[in-house]
Amino acid sequence: MKRLLLTALALSVAVPAHADTLVDNVNGITLDKDGQLVRFTGLVIDTQGKVKQLLDRKDKRPERPDFKEDGKGRTLIPGLIDAHGHVMGLGFQLMLLDLSETNSLAEAQAAIRKYAADNPEMPWIIGSGWNQEKWGLGRFPTAADLDAAVPGRPVWLERVDGHAGWANTAAMTSAKITAASKAPEGGRIEMAGGKPSGVFVDAAMSLVEGAKPRPLARDLDRALYLAQQKLLEQGITAIADMGTSIADWQAYRRAGDKKQLAVRILSYGGDIDNMTLIAGPEPTPWLYDDRLRMVGVKLYLDGALGSRGAWLKAPYADAPGQKGLPLLTPAQLRNKMVRASMDKFQVAIHAIGDAANAEALAAIADLTADLPGERRWRIEHAQVIDPADIPKFAELKVIASMQPIHQPSDRVMAEARLGPQRLKGAYAWRSLENAGVRLAFGSDVPVESANPFPGIAAAISRTDAAGQPFGGWHPEEIVTRETALDGFTRTAAFAGFAEDRIGTLMPGMRADFLIVDADPMLASPDEIRRMTPLETWIGGYRYYKKKEGATVGR
Repeated sequence: MKRLLLTALALSVAVPAHADTLVDNVNGITLDKDGQLVRFTGLVIDTQGKVKQLLDRKDKRPERPDFKEDGKGRTLIPGLIDAHGHVMGLGFQLMLLDLSETNSLAEAQAAIRKYAADNPEMPWIIGSGWNQEKWGLGRFPTAADLDAAVPGRPVWLERVDGHAGWANTAAMTSAKITAASKAPEGGRIEMAGGKPSGVFVDAAMSLVEGAKPRPLARDLDRALYLAQQKLLEQGITAIADMGTSIADWQAYRRAGDKKQLAVRILSYGGDIDNMTLIAGPEPTPWLYDDRLRMVGVKLYLDGALGSRGAWLKAPYADAPGQKGLPLLTPAQLRNKMVRASMDKFQVAIHAIGDAANAEALAAIADLTADLPGERRWRIEHAQVIDPADIPKFAELKVIASMQPIHQPSDRVMAEARLGPQRLKGAYAWRSLENAGVRLAFGSDVPVESANPFPGIAAAISRTDAAGQPFGGWHPEEIVTRETALDGFTRTAAFAGFAEDRIGTLMPGMRADFLIVDADPMLASPDEIRRMTPLETWIGGYRYYKKKEGATVGR
């Protein structure tokens, strides 16, 4: 409770209040509206929290600003925008059981056992973050594995990618799951000995989800507080929230009403029902001083590589009988796209496998001519693309919303799932950029940490935290530092129809920026990976200042 109150205070009180502000003596970096690098040494902020002027060394400074900040020669960059994340997912990861740091099944079992012992009042043990590939398990975990840790209470744990869930026997009993249970369309129940094994993939997760206790409003509010605090610490000033529910939206509104909404949230409804329930006949206006807006809708076309739910054109290299799961029929996908687009909502399509990406592009091609106006179609993840389909992204002006940090995390798993030939179109950032496609970068938090700096390092090096593999994995797909920064700023804003107010520090834009401990245009990938924000400002307010000796991690 003490942490919650401190967080609420941090989100409500910031320095300075809206006033003419000069942030001087900085190594300032931004991109202009055309993506060209601009350097400056001072920044003037007006009373509306917008950039009034960028100053070079020779430029005259305001004589009597209401507030002056000495940057002490440190680097100032635009606030970083996560083009694809899950705000409440991050918040609940910080509240509930998190297995993302476990390296084996035994470690996970020990963490589950301890969490259950520490929280005896919880009727269900709920969490996320497991990854059988990271554990080197060679199989999915089972209900028996969970029963060995917690046999008496229901346990339900989402896989790290959110596309599979792991239940113990008590959870399956509560959900009335038996050997006769059938997976809904777009889902799969893993079986063992003619009975459900305990793992439910994609749409089949709903069979257990419906039985678990629903979070209360106060749980959602606390999750949002914790998520914002973490995002501010990591330098995220805006985030595209992919899959917003009505309960999530109400939490955002409650925070906004209390002036406790600091991070800007560009919301995409979780399918059509949430979109229309929240926004009604059209996208919402910007609310709370440009802190919140429902822009569009998120549609799921397939699952994830890790759970073999990503929809591929050819079978998985390590599971020859499986091609993954299309979650929508062609007619369903097009109907949803038309329903959203006719009311001017932007459509973001989750597509990971090459078959899913091809189908998303085909649907966009079918509909583009009949839908007037600027659509800015988005394909989320675009992880595995048939090289023959890459030019279609440019032809159709599709934004590739990608997460660079997935590449080092997924490398070994992707090699096993795809085999060598399909890797040519995997995480193909440079190929897409060379074709003329705009790249919006994010993290997919809580699948990965929201920390954007490891993502920037991955984008410019194709290496992991240990610098492996030497020279980069498929280094032909490395992008420049300018492209990496653009993906987390200017194009991330463009991808959410927000380029008129955030994404750069040119005059007239919102004064969202970071003061960081190195120059990302000059630092090595390893130095960038370890960079941390010293201060985070949003709309001319300083919301976060790093304490001496503090570190910013996952």
